[in-house]
Amino acid sequence: MKTLEINDKQRVDEIISRCSICYVGITDLEGNPYVIPMNFGYKDNTIYIHSGPTGSCIDMLNKNNNVCITFCSDTELVHQHAQVACSYRMKAQSIVCKGKVTFVEDMDQKRDALNILMGQYVERDFTYSDPAVRNVKIWKIPIDSLTARDYAVPHQKKAIM
Repeated sequence: MKTLEINDKQRVDEIISRCSICYVGITDLEGNPYVIPMNFGYKDNTIYIHSGPTGSCIDMLNKNNNVCITFCSDTELVHQHAQVACSYRMKAQSIVCKGKVTFVEDMDQKRDALNILMGQYVERDFTYSDPAVRNVKIWKIPIDSLTARDYAVPHQKKAIM
């Protein structure tokens, strides 16, 4: 089994669309890694996340807005030989993105971002009251760099002529 790099943008978008959460890595106030699972939306090479308007994550991002976001889909334990422990591997597709968080403050842009977030999970339109929109923090993360991998791909047998 081997690992392949995924370079096709359409395939990357498809993998992200199948994910229900992402893992967001930020730096805490002491300079240590801090990773949290989050709901998200994705559109036009940009990830949108929502949270409460205040809290430790907001404090951390105000100090250092660099983030690393990972997605993983279609996990399955596979093996080449059932009796050989080292031949077991997790089959999956994963994506690692890096970017910088900015916070969306404009009410209409927040509503648009909330629709992108909800669109990740359901196919219907929503309306949002002004108090609800004011009480949510929208993280906007344009993707600066991205790597995608397909793990545990079977080796192709060569045709014998």
